[in-house]
Amino acid sequence: MTEEAGAAGMTETDGARRPHLLLISTGERLFREYLLASIATRYRVHLFLAAEPDWENRYIDSATVLADTLDAELMIAAARELHQRDPLDGVLCWDEARIIATSRIAQALGLPGGDPDVVLGCRDKHLTRQRLAAAGVGQPRSVVVDTLEQALAAAGDIGYPVVLKPRGIAASLGVVLAQDEAELREHFRFARETFVPGALFYDDLAVLVEEYADGPEISIDSAVFHGKVHPMCLAHKELGYPPYFEEVGHLVDGAEPMLSDPQLLTALQQAHDALGFTDGITHVEYRLTPSGPKLIEVNARLGGDLIPYLGMRTTGIDPGLAAAAVACGREPEVSADRALFGAVRFCYVPYEMTVSAISFDAGRMPAGLDGLDLAVVRAEPGQRLAPPPGGTVWGRIAYITAVGESAEQCRAVIAAAEAALVVTGTPVDAPAAEQPVS
Repeated sequence: MTEEAGAAGMTETDGARRPHLLLISTGERLFREYLLASIATRYRVHLFLAAEPDWENRYIDSATVLADTLDAELMIAAARELHQRDPLDGVLCWDEARIIATSRIAQALGLPGGDPDVVLGCRDKHLTRQRLAAAGVGQPRSVVVDTLEQALAAAGDIGYPVVLKPRGIAASLGVVLAQDEAELREHFRFARETFVPGALFYDDLAVLVEEYADGPEISIDSAVFHGKVHPMCLAHKELGYPPYFEEVGHLVDGAEPMLSDPQLLTALQQAHDALGFTDGITHVEYRLTPSGPKLIEVNARLGGDLIPYLGMRTTGIDPGLAAAAVACGREPEVSADRALFGAVRFCYVPYEMTVSAISFDAGRMPAGLDGLDLAVVRAEPGQRLAPPPGGTVWGRIAYITAVGESAEQCRAVIAAAEAALVVTGTPVDAPAAEQPVS
């Protein structure tokens, strides 16, 4: 374990007036730097991570490098030592694989969010279903199974189509729709054997067979303080690559009318009450069915895919500061000061290939269209990539965000920028020469 001071640009006197926050890991810079940048303006941040800090140094007060930031006992020991020297006000994490360990640290130090069983009730999708069902929360029917035979029996009872979902994985990974028995037989191994580092692993009863909730899908990021849920932003999902549920884009309305819908707000509060979630940040997903909203899952963290970023750009509500506030037992600031639209689109290769070159062609980028926010290339020459289901979130080669006065404006800007993305590569297992694919 090593420790070093950071360079947050604050004097000792300035720092003493700021709450002391322990942050567990940061995630990828492209997707999480904006959160840390905001938090550093009001908090002294001590970072636990598994490698020496790099870009994080400009935002943190200090850091501890640990052998493994998935090891709760190791982090509890380090946190106790830090807490004795410089008392902590809160512990925060937005990485799915580390949220239970983070809750255990908070529990050991007597800080907000210190209820690992509640967090487990969000990470374990079967446990989520059980607790919501006991409280009468609207959700799809769900049966946990281990074998194909059990899955077939459950689907026969529920009725096709059904959704197959891994019990301990998030981000729609391993989730697939089966329209009939033949498709269930075809896709069961995919749901059963999808693996993600840091995910909860079950030797048996590892797959959920669920009723398909037909309708648009949304997600809501909220700050929860002393049991009251404060919604910050609502995102409309764009799904692709059926029968898989790949999240290829999101749209956020800064003046979202559904966040004033009593039925949805009541359902959101009831879900948190049912899970015993009283303090922290959540990312909750719903399907808007003809019979009302049906809860798909609850995640005890901020949303991914730049959804909180779009929420910040379109409402002015800062998700990083809200997350830090509730982690430290402080009421979050969730009042909007603007009402714009924002969208993100993720790009993929059209088939499995080895990338030789990729860029946004400046000459083909949107001209005369206001609203282009980010156009970021993620793939590198030499990478072998595939579209979903092989590629999933790790197969994304670029992303584009737009912020504007209307959903139509955002979609037009993104479509124009996506048309300017040029990828050259060689198909895998093919002798063909390099060829442009977009």
